[in-house]
Amino acid sequence: MDSIKQRLLSCADKNYQNFSAGIIPNVDNILGIRLPVLRKIAKEIYKQGGWEEFINSNAQEFMEETMLQGMLIGLIKDSPEKILEYIKNFVPKINNWAVCDTFCTGLKFTNNNKKLVWDFIQPYLQSDKEYDIRFGVVMILSYFIEEDYLDEILKLLENIRHDGYYVKMGVAWAVSICYIKFPEKTHNFLTGCKLPDWTYNKSIQKIIESYRVDKQTKEVLKKMKRR
Repeated sequence: MDSIKQRLLSCADKNYQNFSAGIIPNVDNILGIRLPVLRKIAKEIYKQGGWEEFINSNAQEFMEETMLQGMLIGLIKDSPEKILEYIKNFVPKINNWAVCDTFCTGLKFTNNNKKLVWDFIQPYLQSDKEYDIRFGVVMILSYFIEEDYLDEILKLLENIRHDGYYVKMGVAWAVSICYIKFPEKTHNFLTGCKLPDWTYNKSIQKIIESYRVDKQTKEVLKKMKRR
């Protein structure tokens, strides 16, 4: 594991560290390693073998060590139940949006195990912890915004109540993706939903910012914002 840390230290980029520190608040252990570099390292470690000890370690000094663990979990070829066990052990280590979102986007095994993963993420959506909920919401917007799940997703998003900024932003992001993929049904949802005002307005803002929504629709949405 010391060799992995040394490899990460050798890839640190001071300029990127400063940039990352500016967009990932309240995190003071950033080395500054670009995601493509981290992904390359993850693939090399997985190919070499012996990655289990690193994944199971709780002695992460730098954010990128945690991020690398998450990337490795996304590469594991094993039973979905075993992968979910690794995920369960990893989620408590998430303490910022960057680790959360990078981790979720790597869990491609979800595409072939929708029902199993859907059931797995439900308790996280009911948690009182900001990044538990963020994990569940980002998993939804990454893999589940499709016809079969849409009604349940909108209901779940409407009922999330947590003051954490990254929960509220995650919900708004998810609602905007629902709108882009299913505009009519999501528009109807927005006309009568019980989303908190801040999250509701942020959802509309994110929809308006999308290049996949036409100008006329954006004008309608602007008038729907709550005062």
